[in-house]
Amino acid sequence: MHFLNRYLLCFGLLATQALAQSGSKPTGQSRPGHTGVHYEIFVRSFADSNGDGIGDLNGVTSRLDYLKDLGISAIWLMPISPSPSYHKYDVTDYYGIDPEYGTMADFKRLLTEAHRRNIKVIIDFVINHSSNQHPWFRDAASGPTAAYRNWYVWMTQAQIDSLNLSTREATADSGERSPWHVANNQAAAKYYGMFWSGMPDLNYDEPAVRQEIYKTGKFWLTEVGVDGFRLDAARHIYPDQDEPKNHQFWAEFGRTMEQAKPGTYTVGEVWAKADQVAPYFQGLKANFNFDLSFALQKLVAQENDSVNVVAMLAHNRAIYAKANPQFIDATMLTNHDQNRIGSVLNGNLNHEKVAASLLLTLPGNPYLYYGEELGMLGRKPDETIREPFLWDRQPQDKQRTRWMKPTFTTDSSVAPLSRQQADPTSLFAHYKRLIQFRNSHAVLNDNLSQLAETGIRQAGVVAFVRQSGKRSVLVVQNLTGKPISVGLTPSEQAYRKITFQSVNGAGLAKNQLTIPAYGCTILE
Repeated sequence: MHFLNRYLLCFGLLATQALAQSGSKPTGQSRPGHTGVHYEIFVRSFADSNGDGIGDLNGVTSRLDYLKDLGISAIWLMPISPSPSYHKYDVTDYYGIDPEYGTMADFKRLLTEAHRRNIKVIIDFVINHSSNQHPWFRDAASGPTAAYRNWYVWMTQAQIDSLNLSTREATADSGERSPWHVANNQAAAKYYGMFWSGMPDLNYDEPAVRQEIYKTGKFWLTEVGVDGFRLDAARHIYPDQDEPKNHQFWAEFGRTMEQAKPGTYTVGEVWAKADQVAPYFQGLKANFNFDLSFALQKLVAQENDSVNVVAMLAHNRAIYAKANPQFIDATMLTNHDQNRIGSVLNGNLNHEKVAASLLLTLPGNPYLYYGEELGMLGRKPDETIREPFLWDRQPQDKQRTRWMKPTFTTDSSVAPLSRQQADPTSLFAHYKRLIQFRNSHAVLNDNLSQLAETGIRQAGVVAFVRQSGKRSVLVVQNLTGKPISVGLTPSEQAYRKITFQSVNGAGLAKNQLTIPAYGCTILE
């Protein structure tokens, strides 16, 4: 059957004619997601510009040249609006900038400087819920006749019980089992907050809520100038039992944002299996691929592809394509809600390099979580997967943030950037070389390129074909610590030239490809 697999390609928009030409380079005019590598930043931990110990927007601006040099095409900033929490996923003002991070003028300067370097800027838009300290909720909680009462979901305990809604099943993104909370001990009604009491869910059956959120989105796109949104908790705009209403909402949201600013990039957090993710592509241009994240973590750690990751990915992409043939598959190793890949792989440098090689050669729009390129470590709770970025050794590191004392990522456990930049064998050097090769390659840089399985079925190996227009590449990754000789089947024997190798020593003789330990080899 493998002779047919090349034709059973997952759907996706073909690269533009310019990108399909050999040796062509991406331009700054490319839409976010279509080409390039994105980079997630927790502003509080990234870079401190004023010495108060808290990362800020000016700190991000000061490091744009670093991101440009690394090869990043877009940054995703975790929430930057006013909030009572350190993470800012509970917003109190949807039109503002949290003073801890700076001012709106600081943010507009960041946008200007990023765009000058052809780096797009995507912000976290947290609209599933507000803070319980938002003026809307404070008014809503004051009584049944409050002006903003219907902006949130209220029920009496009798109503909750009659609908059998008192508890919910825990999900990967929320362990909250009892989502109904008391705002006032004297009040009869409770409010719905899927994550916790400090994050009351907004009521999107109330037209005024939708219109205000759309107004806010338009403000950031057209008046401020951002390039798109990462949509937090996209699966939970409506409670689990009303999930089809989520699909309708996001379709309306997507149309509204596209009308406001054509080309607006949207990427959703839908932490679910492919068949549940797929309908969200009807409204959102991209969604994160959690299935792939966990599969890559497992196979790299085990040095064996027991999950058959290429077949799984091909199957899932075909499901996505039925919902939207132009879907953008947002891929990642880990993000701010997961144990860091460095800790998942127990700090094994070879494994971290393999993980990077797979992420950056598989199809889709790859995301790096800040510091992943250094091998930053971290395990839950959340604060310790969001530790300060290491720019330099202490005490020379003037921009390292001090808002928390790190548990996992310290000078003794992770080499700071300055040290890794001087080491051609470092993880940072591996990431940079991979990204720059990827950015310069018409097929690899086409995030919407097609994926095909190969006839290679060999333990310790992941192999796949990427195709864009009339051009294709064969990628073969050795997962193990020993050299492997891979026999090319008839469907791969047209690939005769090695164009990239992550570890020197790969060779092709007749139909045998030899790959060094942990090496990634690309053929055309």
